[in-house]
Amino acid sequence: MNTRHFLCTLLAGAAALSAFHAGAQQRPIRLIVPYAAGGPIDVTARVLAERVKDSLGTVIIDNKPGAGGNIGADAVAKAAPDGLTIGIAATATNAVNPWLYSRMPYNAATDFAPVTQMVRVPNVLVMNADTAQRLKINTVPELIAYAKANPGKLNYGSGGNGSAGHLAGEMFKQQAGIFAVHIPYNGGNPAQLALLSGQVDFNFDNLATAAPNIRSGKLKAIAVTTAQPSASLPGVPAVAATLPGFAIDTWWGLVAPAGTPHEVLAKLNHAFVAALNSPETKTRFANLLAEPVSNTPEQFGAFMKSELAKYEKVVKATGAKVD
Repeated sequence: MNTRHFLCTLLAGAAALSAFHAGAQQRPIRLIVPYAAGGPIDVTARVLAERVKDSLGTVIIDNKPGAGGNIGADAVAKAAPDGLTIGIAATATNAVNPWLYSRMPYNAATDFAPVTQMVRVPNVLVMNADTAQRLKINTVPELIAYAKANPGKLNYGSGGNGSAGHLAGEMFKQQAGIFAVHIPYNGGNPAQLALLSGQVDFNFDNLATAAPNIRSGKLKAIAVTTAQPSASLPGVPAVAATLPGFAIDTWWGLVAPAGTPHEVLAKLNHAFVAALNSPETKTRFANLLAEPVSNTPEQFGAFMKSELAKYEKVVKATGAKVD
């Protein structure tokens, strides 16, 4: 019975792989992006889709935004596990939303088969440059010292309750042992405008979004939130240099529906890792201040599991809920 079951499983996997090979030539692969067209996740997906067409055939981008990415992620989770539908898994959809939403249409821990991580984008702790000069704050230790000497006088903005900026701010407050008032805005752009106009004192922002105002001198970069300093922002230390273990950044990668045969995942991984490691991809991603990250399905799966556990603690500590 065990032998028969093994042979049936082997034959099923071989059939799926055969269908995938045929499908890659005849039917396009659909890559679901759970966010609107034009954003950094969409742009990087399109760059890779172009790079893998010789090895996998045509890859069509299917944007399915809504519900913080849950609509698109759910479409991936419920697709046939034949390798012809894949999608983007991101910090929000696969690490934050499961704790932020009371009801989820999919299970982030079990409904996806990892292919490879694609990108890591550092977040950055930024202050209004005039505010930083007035308060004589140039470093993380100076920010913490000021907050402790002036409890409740500092505030920070974010793109909303449960947003990446909110969670980073609460994690920072908790580890630094300080208090700062959180002011949620309706999106990242209004939060940045509030910082630029001096309505708030500091933000944790996506580096790609903050970079133009850092370069112009309107914002002062205090530290990056990656575990190590980022090559995209030379000379700026990591928060972890002051608060060991502090690491919170934005990432996304490729997944397939759970149950996709191992051989199909291996073929997808090989094609997309080659695309990620190409000089052309690295140049394109560098322009977005995004760092290409390629790994095995097992490594990406372990990483997503650790991120899901990390954000459970962070989200629960904030008390944030969307519904």
